[in-house]
Amino acid sequence: MKAIIPVAGAGTKLRPHTYTQPKALIPLAGKTILSIIIDQLRDSGITDFIFIVGYLGDKIQDYVNAKYPELNTYFVHQSERQGTGHAIDLTREIVGTDEVFIVLGDTIAEYDLKEVLDTPYSMLGVKKVDDPRNFGVAEIDEEGFISKVVEKPAIPKSNMALVGLYKIKETDFLFDCLRQLFVKDIKSNDEFNLTDALECMIQRGARFKSFKVQNWFDCGKKETLLESNATLLKKFGGNTNSNHHFENTIIIPPVSIAEGCDIKNSVIGPNVAIGENTRLNHSIIKDSIIGSYSNLVEIVLNNSLIGNDAEVLGVSRNLNIGDNTAIDLGGGGKE
Repeated sequence: MKAIIPVAGAGTKLRPHTYTQPKALIPLAGKTILSIIIDQLRDSGITDFIFIVGYLGDKIQDYVNAKYPELNTYFVHQSERQGTGHAIDLTREIVGTDEVFIVLGDTIAEYDLKEVLDTPYSMLGVKKVDDPRNFGVAEIDEEGFISKVVEKPAIPKSNMALVGLYKIKETDFLFDCLRQLFVKDIKSNDEFNLTDALECMIQRGARFKSFKVQNWFDCGKKETLLESNATLLKKFGGNTNSNHHFENTIIIPPVSIAEGCDIKNSVIGPNVAIGENTRLNHSIIKDSIIGSYSNLVEIVLNNSLIGNDAEVLGVSRNLNIGDNTAIDLGGGGKE
């Protein structure tokens, strides 16, 4: 079996961070979004990986080659973003007749991967959502088999969303249906979508079974990325290397601090992930993600996302305040 991970998207909802860094490489709970996905697949025995790259794809390739030299990796460039169906079709020659497990490049979920791989059916990951109109939606019978899939329906007939996990056994069937999308110009939201190819397979007799994921972590925008970071830090237990020594600093778990950081006179945590070789002095940081090689001095951050090589300098204040005084240093007071 080969794993296919599409990571060609521009990540527009996470700008300005994704102007210089692929969304898949944004730090999350001491790892990256991409490394969490790869580790999960690798630990289940998958060693062949196909990455569909685009914008800043060289950074993805450099990262994977450096971190996972033991894997068999292929990199396919999607020069024009025409949808997930178009992206998957680019892997046709590499896949051949092998089975595939497709994980969209921003999909982090908890599920029994070994059970999914051992099941004799093609399978699609699903989770119940409150508003399914922004997702691919699966209609599922009483035995768990999928009777229909629709991409972002205006009037959903199910609240079971496709989470971006697809095990496909009949890959020749998949690529034939993808070809039909292009020939007949079948698009959803002006893109060739994988969901439409799966529906083609179902209508022509392919059997897909659903599997439910326990947790589905949203990494698509800043607010949900920070929520996912906090949840995963609690799950992984955080990480601070035993060699770290931080002068006059309080650490409130869970926190992940990478190698080479220099932290002094600060309070860090809870729910903070800090990249490598970052310097902090006289700062208070909680519920935030700080990139690598950044420099933060005299700053208070909460619910913040700071990129790599950033510098944030605050203002030192020396106050002598008497009784019965109220001061708002954040500028949020009302006249």
